[in-house]
Amino acid sequence: MSQEIEIELKNLLTKDEYHRLLKAYTTEQSKIEKQVNHYFETPNFDLKKNGAALRIRLKNQKYTVTLKQPHTDGLLETHADINEDIFKKWINNQPTRVPEIEQALSKLSIDYQDLEYGGSLTTERMETEENDTLIVIDKSDYNGITDYELEIEASSRQDAEKKMKQLLSDYAITNKETPNKIKRFYDTMVK
Repeated sequence: MSQEIEIELKNLLTKDEYHRLLKAYTTEQSKIEKQVNHYFETPNFDLKKNGAALRIRLKNQKYTVTLKQPHTDGLLETHADINEDIFKKWINNQPTRVPEIEQALSKLSIDYQDLEYGGSLTTERMETEENDTLIVIDKSDYNGITDYELEIEASSRQDAEKKMKQLLSDYAITNKETPNKIKRFYDTMVK
C-alpha cells in the first residue's frame, strides 16, 4: 500500500485547445499512453457523499486500486496493486478483500462488499515535467462522450495555480470549472 497527497488542478479543454497544447508539448521523447479507469460506487453513492472516489486503473498491464479522499492540502490517495483475477471479480460485482482499501473505506463507514461496478473511462495521456511540475494533457472517452483536459500536479497549490495560469494565458485557453473524471463519468449516467 502507498499513500500520497495529490495537489492537482484541472481545466477542461476544447478540441482545438487540446491540439494546441499537445503540439506545444510533444517532443521526440513524448509518448501518449493509454490507461483505463474502472469506477466503483455503492448503490447509495456513499463514496460521493464522503467526497471520495474509487477506481481500478489498468496501465501498462498493471492493475492499481485507488481510493481518493478529501484532504486539507488536496486529495489523499490510497493505492494498492492487485492482480487480474481480483480485477475481474471486482468488475463482475464480486469485490474481494484488498486490506489497504478495506481499511480506508471502513473509516468512511463503507463496506467494500457494497461496491458496484459503474463502468470505464479510457484516457490517452501525455505527460511532461517542467520545473518540478507535472503537466498532463488528456483525451478521455466514456459513455459515448469525448472530452479533453489539462491537469497540473505540483508540490504546492501555489505552484500549481501559477503554472495553470501561465498555460491558460500562453495558449489562449478559457478557464473552465472542471469536475474530476469520475464525477463527469457518473454525471453522464444520471441523465
